[in-house]
Amino acid sequence: MSPSPASPDLPAPSPPRPVLGVSVAVWRDGKVLLVQRGQAPWRGAWSLPGGRVEWGEPLHAAAARELAEETGLILGTPRLVEALDAIDRADDGTVRGHYVIVVFTATAEGTPNPASDAADAAWFPLHQLDTLETTPDLKRIVLLSAR
Repeated sequence: MSPSPASPDLPAPSPPRPVLGVSVAVWRDGKVLLVQRGQAPWRGAWSLPGGRVEWGEPLHAAAARELAEETGLILGTPRLVEALDAIDRADDGTVRGHYVIVVFTATAEGTPNPASDAADAAWFPLHQLDTLETTPDLKRIVLLSAR
């Protein structure tokens, strides 16, 4: 039997490949839930809750898991917003990380309580997004999710 692609004994793919992730735009009373990133990349920036999809995990399940891990909220029925690239580059242009992120929007139950790699979690009206340090393209994604 050959080892599975997720086997820890296998070397990283060569050439490197993008990592699949999910994000969720959760809306309540006209405000969107954002988490403040507690780890790199973009540590300290506000972003949608989300993270990596685990091997064999369906996208909707990954979205629900990441939302619960970072905020304690229970995801409602998610709707696809878009898929996008998030590419982190060093000053010399070298790619340090490449993520393909599938973005969903949904409602959620509960009171947000930041946990896991989220330093904070809070609800923001759209007009306040311009005053925050955010991850790249956040406002455009949030506006798409509001449709």
